[in-house]
Amino acid sequence: MKIKEPKAFTFESGKRAVLLLHGFTGHTADVRMLGRYLEKQGYTCHAPIYRGHGKPPEELIDATPEQWWADVMEAYHHLKELGHSEIAVVGLSLGGVLGLKLAYSEQVKGVIPMCAPMFFDNETQLTKGFKTFAKEYKQLEGKDDDTIKEEVNSLMDQSAPMFEQLGKLITNVKTNVDTIYTPAFVVQAEKDEMINTDSAAYIYENVESDHKDIKWYKESGHVITLDKEKEQLHEDILNFLEKLDWE
Repeated sequence: MKIKEPKAFTFESGKRAVLLLHGFTGHTADVRMLGRYLEKQGYTCHAPIYRGHGKPPEELIDATPEQWWADVMEAYHHLKELGHSEIAVVGLSLGGVLGLKLAYSEQVKGVIPMCAPMFFDNETQLTKGFKTFAKEYKQLEGKDDDTIKEEVNSLMDQSAPMFEQLGKLITNVKTNVDTIYTPAFVVQAEKDEMINTDSAAYIYENVESDHKDIKWYKESGHVITLDKEKEQLHEDILNFLEKLDWE
């Protein structure tokens, strides 16, 4: 079976721009509904796909966090080239980590990390997530159980360097969170099964922004953008964006 590859998207609307960043093993479907919602409210939204994502798991473990950061920078400059001088960034999970990095590396209007990990004490959970993704992808390809088991085990053996680099990225961003002065809205799902939820409090307490807020969502799991409280999340994100000091 041929699996349709997801694409990056740009929804052009108003002068205010929002960069939407998906999670690890995810792709633009993670943030598409949020993008459509914000587009209707007059925001231009762009979401890239990082290298290796939206593809077979073999391609994902060949990619590196440095490449994903380069993809985020390219997406940021894409919005600049479209004429947007003011850009807010909203990121889910790994996208939240990359969004925080963008917030202390470039000029952004505001930053919204959603379920973003700050502690790499949960490598087993991240590897478990990757294992589930690899297994499901191979099931979609129509492979039999024995082949899937063999290929997934092989992938897990080969993925160690990528996870080591991912751990370094997360730790590096964690040590720089206190250099963020841009307005921040920290979003965390209470039923998050993928990350250490202490991460949310860490981000909130350590960003140096005068304008910062944190909200916990009781009914949601890790991919909060697609969960039960997504409509409330959309409204809360819009509310935060509307309060920013846009020109």
